[in-house]
Amino acid sequence: MGQTRTGSRPAQGRERGGNPVSRLVRALGLFVSQIIDELRKVVRPTRNELWNYTLVVIVFVTVMMAVVSGLDLGFSKLVGVVFGS
Repeated sequence: MGQTRTGSRPAQGRERGGNPVSRLVRALGLFVSQIIDELRKVVRPTRNELWNYTLVVIVFVTVMMAVVSGLDLGFSKLVGVVFGS
């Protein structure tokens, strides 16, 4: 006739592993441990590789600056000729 619920649902506040503070602490601990695991997988460049990469970037930026400066000078001369300044 009358059915009672015994153990069908946990009490309020005990669902999913405890109170919100302990769940937050566990989640933060998991997050930090996953960050550390990922950082262990990182392959860092050697000193020579780092030096080579730096030189490549400096040379590339210098070449691009020269190209853009040349185009700017050329276009400014062209505009001067067309509009007679």
